[in-house]
Amino acid sequence: MRCCISAPLAALAALPTPYDVLRSGALLVPALLRAVPSRGRDNSLVAVHLELVTLTEDRAIITWHTGIRGTDDARGHLLPVLTEGEVVYGTHPARLNRVAAEDRPTAHHQVELTGLEPGQTYYYRARSRGVTALPTPLHHVRGNAVGTSGHGLGARTGTYSFTTPQPPPGRHLLSIALCNDLHLGETTAGLVAGFPIVRGVSQTAGLAAYPEIMSRALVEEARLRGADVLLAAGDLSAGGSPRDVAEARRILDGFGTLGRDYLVVRGNHDRAGLSTDSFSETFGTGTGPGYFAHDLGGLRIIGLDTYHKAGNGGDAGGLGDEQLSWFRARLRSEPDRPTLVFGHHPLTVRDSVFPVTRGQQLDRRQARAIVDAYASAPGVFLHHAGHTHRNKRTLLTRAPHVIQQEVTAAKDYPGGFSLLRIHTGGYALNHYKSSAPEAREWTERARRMAGGLWPHHALGRSATDRNSVRAHDLSGITALPVPA
Repeated sequence: MRCCISAPLAALAALPTPYDVLRSGALLVPALLRAVPSRGRDNSLVAVHLELVTLTEDRAIITWHTGIRGTDDARGHLLPVLTEGEVVYGTHPARLNRVAAEDRPTAHHQVELTGLEPGQTYYYRARSRGVTALPTPLHHVRGNAVGTSGHGLGARTGTYSFTTPQPPPGRHLLSIALCNDLHLGETTAGLVAGFPIVRGVSQTAGLAAYPEIMSRALVEEARLRGADVLLAAGDLSAGGSPRDVAEARRILDGFGTLGRDYLVVRGNHDRAGLSTDSFSETFGTGTGPGYFAHDLGGLRIIGLDTYHKAGNGGDAGGLGDEQLSWFRARLRSEPDRPTLVFGHHPLTVRDSVFPVTRGQQLDRRQARAIVDAYASAPGVFLHHAGHTHRNKRTLLTRAPHVIQQEVTAAKDYPGGFSLLRIHTGGYALNHYKSSAPEAREWTERARRMAGGLWPHHALGRSATDRNSVRAHDLSGITALPVPA
C-alpha cells in the first residue's frame, strides 16, 4: 500500500509549477495519477498534433500534445494529461539509438534535439508513456508538419524524418528576431470579418489576456535564442487605443531600448480611425512619417508604414506616393548595400488555404513598384511581412535575390517569432514557438480557430516555409559589439 501512495506523491513533487497543475482544472486528480512514470503503453492516453517546428543545421525542436482518449472539454478539444515526453532518434529508421527527454511532466510537449550534424538525415519518433505521437495533418495544403520528406506519413508508423540544412556560408555576424501581430487588447482570436459562422477562441476565465502572455513570452524567448535586435512589423495593438499601444511599448521595452535594440512599424490595426495617433505618440515618431531607414553595422533596415492612408483597416495596404518615392530613392542611392525591409502588409499572397482578398496585401500598383525597385537593388535580400498570420516563404520572381517572409502572428497558434541569423555569406531563418508553459497552453487552445483549419494556414505547409537557408553576399555588415 505504501508504494501505491508514494509514487503519485513523487510525481507531484516533480510537477513543473503550480501553473501547470491549475491548468488541469477539473482533471487535476486523474492528471496527477497519469503523471506516474510507466514503461507500458497507456490505452487511455493519446499523443497528437506532432510538429517539427524548428530545424537548423545542428538542432530540431519537436512539439506535441497529450490528452485523454474520447474526452471533450466542451470546445472540441481533448482534456489534457500531464505526462513525460521523449524523442528517440537516429540516422537509420531501424536504429533510433538516441534519446532526448523533457525534465518534467506536461501536456504541451516541447523537446529540443541538439548536437545534430549538418546535411544529415535523421529519423525520429516522439512518444509519451509508450504512446507514439501522431502528426498534425496538413492535407488541405498538401503540407508536411513533421519533416522534410514523406517518410512514415503513408504507413503511419510514427517514425518520421528530416534532413538538417548546411549552415549559412561564412561567419556569424548578428541575429535579428522578426515578429508581428501582437494584437494587445484583443479578447477573441480567430474572428473573420464577414464570416459570422466562424467562431473565435477566447482565453480561459481567470487567466491573463493571451496577447500579453504571448508577447511577454516572445520577448523572453527572443533573448534566450540570441537575438541582438528585434523588429516588430505592425499590429502591435488590436485597435490602436492608447492603453493597448502603451502596453505594447511596455512589453517590448523588456527587450531593450526603442530605436536601438528594437524597431517597430505600424499595421492597419494600429490605425483605428481614432482622433489621436496613439501609435506615433507612444513609439516616438511624433508628427513625422512612420517609415524610416536605420543603420545596423552596415546593414540597412528599412521600415515601411504599409497603411499610411485613410481607411477602415480592411482594405488593401498603401504607402502613399511620398513614402514610395522616398523608398525608391533610398534604394537607388545605394543599390548594393545589404538591406532588409520590413512592413506589415505582404507584397503578394500565394498558396493560401483561405480566399485571398485585396485587404490581405499591399496595393498591387505599389507592390509592383517595390518589386521593380528590388530588381535594380541587388543588396536587398529579405522582405519581412506580417498581416496574414502565417509562415510563408515566397521567392519574388522579378527580383529573385529577394525572399518575402511572412511571419505568423505572435498572439496565437503557432505563436512565437522567426530568428534571422546573418552570416558574411548568407543567412538562416528559423521559426521558434514560445516555450513558456502558459504560452504553450494558449497556442494549443488557439489551434482550433477557423473550425480546426488554422494549422493548415498558420504553421507553414513545409519545413522551408518556417526554416530556410540562403546564400547572399552580406560581407559589408560588421558584427555587433559584444555587450559588457
